Amino acid sequence: MDATLHNRRVLVVDDDDDIRAAIVLALGIDGALVTEAADGNAAVAALLNDPPEAIVLDLMLPGRSGFLVLDEAKLLQPPPIVIMVTANEGRRHESYARTQGVDDYFVKPVPLAMLSKRLADLLADRSC
Repeated sequence: MDATLHNRRVLVVDDDDDIRAAIVLALGIDGALVTEAADGNAAVAALLNDPPEAIVLDLMLPGRSGFLVLDEAKLLQPPPIVIMVTANEGRRHESYARTQGVDDYFVKPVPLAMLSKRLADLLADRSC
């Protein structure tokens, strides 16, 4: 059976309205219950208000960077799955993100079907 996003709670954080909207739409079509935030401070507020099972998190955000949001997310029990997405192609950021506990890392533009499948797979693995 293929992994699914049906009724899985996902927070999408990106300051680019078009990218955020595309990810929200794609994950919603795949059955996720999606909330969204356009900056790091709003993301932390959303994390604390209604902790998600997973986060799709941009690295470069106004207010608070993706790494600072990640720090807050990892304090939750259980911590959510985190997939970081960024336009930054440098390997240094990816290496650092992985040491900080991200579950996967994609460079934009991210194929939305691939993002959705990877997120579903990670959530299914966590459920086992």
